Amino acid sequence: MAATLHTTDPATLVSSGRRVIETEAASLSALATRLDGSFAAACRLMLDGHGRVVCTGMGKSGHVARKIAATLASTGTPAFFVHPGEAGHGDLGMITGDDVVLALSYSGESDEVLQLLPPLKRQGNKLVAMTGKPASRLAREADVHLDVSVETEACPLGLAPTSSTTASLAMGDALAVALLEARGFTDSDFARSHPAGSLGRRLLLHVSDVMHVGDEIPKVPLGATLAEALVEMSRKRLGLTAVVDADDKLAGIFTDGDLRRSLDNGALDVRNTRIETVMTQDPVTIGARALAAEAVHLLEERKIGSGLIVVDADGKAVGALNIHDLLRARVV
Repeated sequence: MAATLHTTDPATLVSSGRRVIETEAASLSALATRLDGSFAAACRLMLDGHGRVVCTGMGKSGHVARKIAATLASTGTPAFFVHPGEAGHGDLGMITGDDVVLALSYSGESDEVLQLLPPLKRQGNKLVAMTGKPASRLAREADVHLDVSVETEACPLGLAPTSSTTASLAMGDALAVALLEARGFTDSDFARSHPAGSLGRRLLLHVSDVMHVGDEIPKVPLGATLAEALVEMSRKRLGLTAVVDADDKLAGIFTDGDLRRSLDNGALDVRNTRIETVMTQDPVTIGARALAAEAVHLLEERKIGSGLIVVDADGKAVGALNIHDLLRARVV
């Protein structure tokens, strides 16, 4: 039978939402005051363990456990989720004796979780329990118990896990961050486990990954005419060209901006003007091993609208890139 719709009044809906957030915020404040030596002991078990952290739980606790496992894994603590029901039918073999098990059950009496205790104990696994009932069987059997009890659920019926799941999530985040700091986990470490994310791209992508190389580099020799430089720029479509000496070392750069400035100075004979008379000497360059994010910073800081020539230790032009290359790489 469908539930009766009581009200869709905007003010009432906003009031309900605000009440939930305030109730859950109060639960988190109370949780923070209860962190004690048990929390430190749980961290110590996970830091000292030679395996992974295996998170498990049923129902809503299972969803929270899965999220905690993902957060731990992405912040330097190898972890994964095992469904307790599947564990009892073979997936228990995924857990080694070196692993620390983090079991979530607000009641502490979830049958599917409790049935895992004998084989885990027999295997010698350390067990951290996260429950809202310190006197429950799961809490009693654990090596360390983390109390995530809440005074009231945000659900007005007191039935749907709301404040309790928020408290468990927060406790999981607290563990992950405490372990992250204890391990000295850095933003570069984070990027290595998030190569597809924006941080990963900024911290892991190098100029060599996005620059044009070989025949794609726009390049003309000293002594070339402006017309020849313009043809090269048109062919390579980067809005610039490197000007190199006989040893392929960078002598200057000519860009769309240089062309406009030259035209502003009066009539220009493109067929007879030598490129060295209109190029920019000693241009800003970058190395191939620099981060792509450094190239972005350089373009912004020096207000360069065209792009950059990439040079090696000998000053030879080995690549070229412009802002569009960085945009395609999603570094900008």
